[in-house]
Amino acid sequence: MITLKALYPQPTDVAKFDADYAEHIKLFHTKTGIPTNERPYTITKFMPSPDGSPAPFYQMFSMPFESIEAFQATMADAGFQEVAADAVRISSGGAPVMLAGDES
Repeated sequence: MITLKALYPQPTDVAKFDADYAEHIKLFHTKTGIPTNERPYTITKFMPSPDGSPAPFYQMFSMPFESIEAFQATMADAGFQEVAADAVRISSGGAPVMLAGDES
């Protein structure tokens, strides 16, 4: 299984990022054709470290794919590329870090 992870740096304005991210997820569902009542992904908001300092990342999006072929097809899709561009647009703390890996 291949997993895509998008790590969003701490935003300059948390409330604006959260509002923009809600719209981003709507765009994700529209462009991918995944019904809004389905969540084949998880979203993790990171907590401060034990000493109270903020985590290096604010939030992570994680989505599994059944195969490398499914992952590659999704990455090549024009709708998904629009979603990826929107992820960069809303990430006010710097570009999100995109990672993909084989989970075993």
